Amino acid sequence: MQQLSGPGQLSSRVDMLSMSSFYRRLTDEERKAAQAGLFNFDHPDAFDFDLMVSTLQDARMGKPVRVAEYDPSLSLAAAQQRHRELALVDVLLVKGILLFYQPRLRDLFDVKLFVDCDSDTRLARRVRTDLARGRSLVSTLNYHTEFVKPAFEGFCLPTKKYADLVLPRGPENLVAVELMVPRIRDFAAEATQASPSKVARRGRSNGKTARHLSESAAAQPQVSRPH
Repeated sequence: MQQLSGPGQLSSRVDMLSMSSFYRRLTDEERKAAQAGLFNFDHPDAFDFDLMVSTLQDARMGKPVRVAEYDPSLSLAAAQQRHRELALVDVLLVKGILLFYQPRLRDLFDVKLFVDCDSDTRLARRVRTDLARGRSLVSTLNYHTEFVKPAFEGFCLPTKKYADLVLPRGPENLVAVELMVPRIRDFAAEATQASPSKVARRGRSNGKTARHLSESAAAQPQVSRPH
């Protein structure tokens, strides 16, 4: 997003959507388990895939899209959630840990990126994030051993094979980011110049052609989760 904020005001035609906006509503029992650190938010069952698929389909069709803003306080009742309207975009960047898990979801993306980080980096980022949220080091390490690591190995890592491009070292890989930016700019330029007939064939996002780039990651510091 920083790279795209340069000449041409391309940043106004690019928006980002996080998979964290699609955690499903927890039952009372599940919420209590989550507050005790006993609910696995890295498991596929924690997400509302139906809602995410329908939201992205609507975006590509040019329909208005409202998405929930992720609330780390675990107040997941629908009445307490805040929502935002998805910006008018040519390119939608989508990030999340399980974007490639279901075929119907990964088939919606034009380009699929897998941000690959080593296990030490993933653990260090998780510890920093959880400690900043007030969790103890012991509970953070226990949760990582019990839920995070098995979920990564069982659900996230196997989807790496579906990526069009693997980015080693995560966001520190500035060369890879710089290589991707021109391609994204091409998407946006193509959308702007598309004729109405082309727009209709390719799908639209809030009145403009939608090109979806997905970013699935072993562990991204910018991806917040409720634990």
